[in-house]
Amino acid sequence: MPTQPKPILLGVNVDHVATIRQARGVSYPDPVHAALQAEMAGADGITMHLREDRRHIQDEDIDRFAACTQTKLNFEMAATAEMLEIALRVKPMDVCIVPEKREELTTEGGLDVAGNANALTTMCGELADNDIRVSLFIDPSEAQIDATAKAGAAFIELHTGSYAEARTAAGQQKELTKLANAAAYAVSLGIKVNAGHGLTRYNVVPIARIPQIHELNIGHSLIADAMFCGLPQAVQQMRRLMLEARQHTSS
Repeated sequence: MPTQPKPILLGVNVDHVATIRQARGVSYPDPVHAALQAEMAGADGITMHLREDRRHIQDEDIDRFAACTQTKLNFEMAATAEMLEIALRVKPMDVCIVPEKREELTTEGGLDVAGNANALTTMCGELADNDIRVSLFIDPSEAQIDATAKAGAAFIELHTGSYAEARTAAGQQKELTKLANAAAYAVSLGIKVNAGHGLTRYNVVPIARIPQIHELNIGHSLIADAMFCGLPQAVQQMRRLMLEARQHTSS
């Protein structure tokens, strides 16, 4: 008799709804409205990244969504005093600390937790003391997972960008193996595992089959798909692919 598969959750990142809005400096499309639509379509949570340069999500977006969410807010932030102050005021359920460079188009890699241990340990402790779950966005490296454990974060979010960008089947399999091994190692240390970056409906299934992964956070491809089929359908399609993939792990 097959065992019941562990659930896998979908977090929808709505940053790029705000990207379209900010391109014209108008009030639409509203990322909060998109977030509520995604929740109604089955998203388990909403991710918003408030960048230092405010290129897409704005402070008021965070405040408005935090006040009306029916699921949870996963607040992506750089490890800065300004962002820590906002997180402690808003009190999202989850915070994901990510590396951030002003000139990058999107997040280019994982945090160097080992190289910033003191600052990240202090920040993780302060957030946890305020009942905020902390995730560190890292590459699939045992050294970074060990550093995360020492820093006291309850979660990691594995950076799937190298997997998503692999151009050959062998290259993709190599990156997939790294992610699977990292997920298993993190769980062995008592750390829960999320993952995300560059995931689409075309490449998500092998990632969703990794049994230790708790949640996938997906944004850009969902918003791109929504241009053609609508956001609720895009969310439902992605969630269905993930759940079917996870079911496959127990069969």
